[in-house]
Amino acid sequence: MTSTAASCLLFLTMNSFEEAELCFPELLNSSCRKAMRPHSVSMLTYILLSSISLLTVTLNLLVIISISHFKQLHTPTNLLLLSLAVSDFFVGFLMYFQIVLIDGCWSFGDLMCILTQYLAYIITSASVGTMVLISVDRYVAICEPLHYPNKVTHKRVKICVCLCWICSAVFDSLLVKDNLEQPGRYNSCFGECVIVIDYFVGLADLILTFIGPVIVIVVLYMRVFVVAVSHARAMRSHTAAFSLKCSVSVTAKKSELKAARTLGVVIVVFLVCLCPYYCFALTGQDTLLNASSATIVICLFYFNSCLNPVIYAFFYPWFRKCIRLIVTLKILQPGSCETNML
Repeated sequence: MTSTAASCLLFLTMNSFEEAELCFPELLNSSCRKAMRPHSVSMLTYILLSSISLLTVTLNLLVIISISHFKQLHTPTNLLLLSLAVSDFFVGFLMYFQIVLIDGCWSFGDLMCILTQYLAYIITSASVGTMVLISVDRYVAICEPLHYPNKVTHKRVKICVCLCWICSAVFDSLLVKDNLEQPGRYNSCFGECVIVIDYFVGLADLILTFIGPVIVIVVLYMRVFVVAVSHARAMRSHTAAFSLKCSVSVTAKKSELKAARTLGVVIVVFLVCLCPYYCFALTGQDTLLNASSATIVICLFYFNSCLNPVIYAFFYPWFRKCIRLIVTLKILQPGSCETNML
């Protein structure tokens, strides 16, 4: 079986065209052929991918610096956001390899091909796993607020984050085991980067990194949404008897609705960006993507990493304050880590 969506999208088997240029002209017939497309289309793709990559790296780096530097932000929830930002930060770097593949030629060797894909699998799995942990964190915080301080501690969150990354690395090493043992074994020409994964292992990857997490996230967020709405209704009912607290009611209502809308955005963006990426894995083992389709789908998937800091961080006032302190270099001042950010 060909690899799951990640392999199919990032590393492609290119069709040969007689009029196409060779990736390595000196190798003649043993070289893969470049994808032929209008110059304007290629330039637009380069600019788009480069912009997304730069934005992804920059935004997530701001999140990493903010949470790591300011002690007041060292909360369990923010530790999860930090883990997500780290994975998304590396996604931004991996996009540069996608830019290299725009013309259909891989120039970094077979070993680098496998290692890059292995890293992509780890990052993807860790990112999705962290999103599940964030959904659990929000579920406990909203649905069981009295037990939250005891259930969600710094130590437990750190352990969960470490296990998430370790499990991702171990499982994904099994995913590409055969390819790691003999890099380039499935390439049909020089300049190609193809990974083949066992059918059952690929199926397990699809379930563990997409279907399962999506079900958990949707179920938890739906529960959170229901509780948020019920809290808003209870608050309105309670304050109806106390007209003096009407303003508090309105504020609470807006706060609950804002939280519900934010959760809705998280779910929709996550599914919209990931579904196309994984749907190809459900279509069968003989599905091959051309370069254009792969570029669109992989960019949509990677763009989620660019949006994550916007969804999870820009909604917080403290992040905007952190940006000002970072841009103005005030974080370099002595004692800046003790700054009140909330």
